Amino acid sequence: MMPVIPAGLRRLVLLRHAKSARPHGVPDHERPLSGKGRRNAQAAGEWFLGEGPRPDLALCSTAVRARQTWEIVCGVLPPVPTRYEGRLYGSDVEDVLDLARATSDGVRVLVMVGHEPTLSETALALAGHGSDGAALKTLTHKFATNGVAVLRIDGPWRRVEPGAAALETFTVPRA
Repeated sequence: MMPVIPAGLRRLVLLRHAKSARPHGVPDHERPLSGKGRRNAQAAGEWFLGEGPRPDLALCSTAVRARQTWEIVCGVLPPVPTRYEGRLYGSDVEDVLDLARATSDGVRVLVMVGHEPTLSETALALAGHGSDGAALKTLTHKFATNGVAVLRIDGPWRRVEPGAAALETFTVPRA
């Protein structure tokens, strides 16, 4: 389990939705998880429970595959306040940063459940001094489905900006 967060520190956790199915004729926004995706989302929940930070708030894309991923993850965790955020579907880095900046400072661990390429671009933009080299290298290669990037932010959410975080962990929980 990750250590308790000292006062003034926050964590932004970027979770890419798990593997989705591609049913014929189903619009992208409505694509559900595949069976493998459901199993891997369960593994992500177990990762959060055993090793990850405890979320105080989650912002989740409105896409079906993202909502299903987070609902499965939450099934393993104690209750997590969750807002479904349309801006996380088809978003860009600035959208993600704006959502983080608007977060109350009472939230110490913020999870955002979203999509590629936005999540990898956001993590790479934020990752500055003190980032874990191996995690950064893995993340640069590929932000796989069900991937989780944990970034440490020293200070209030309103000051989140490129280079102002440290990438602590990047993992891809698998069933």
